[in-house]
Amino acid sequence: MLTKKAKYGLKAMVDLARLQPGKSTFVAEVAERNAIPKKFLDAILGELRNAGMLSSKKGKAGGYMLSKSPDDITVGAIVRALDGPLAPIACASRSAYVPCDDCEDVRSCQVRLMMLEVRNAISTVLDHRTLAEMRDLGGLALLEADYQI
Repeated sequence: MLTKKAKYGLKAMVDLARLQPGKSTFVAEVAERNAIPKKFLDAILGELRNAGMLSSKKGKAGGYMLSKSPDDITVGAIVRALDGPLAPIACASRSAYVPCDDCEDVRSCQVRLMMLEVRNAISTVLDHRTLAEMRDLGGLALLEADYQI
């Protein structure tokens, strides 16, 4: 299940993807527009900055902005940066594989094989959809002018 941290991170990234390229916005503004607790969002945006998806600047004209084009950021990369591997169990993970203590044969374990299928289905969607595509889902419900900061 997607954590609130990842859900809020996705909402914030979509919000930032609506800005004109090179423009920044303050955490408080993103938090208010998306009904996200500011203190929690501060930590989330810090993690996304550390993952190389955001940049920030201080001061009156400061704030956060995407460090890459929304076309170059996958939804899967955002989720992994905030929640870790996509696999529902560690033995089905590609990036953080850990065998189960109670499994006799990982090649024939029905639970692992099913969870591999689940992991692959999730990855197929999230790793092949960009932030730009997510931003554009359902049309532009908000006026572009609202984000021309």
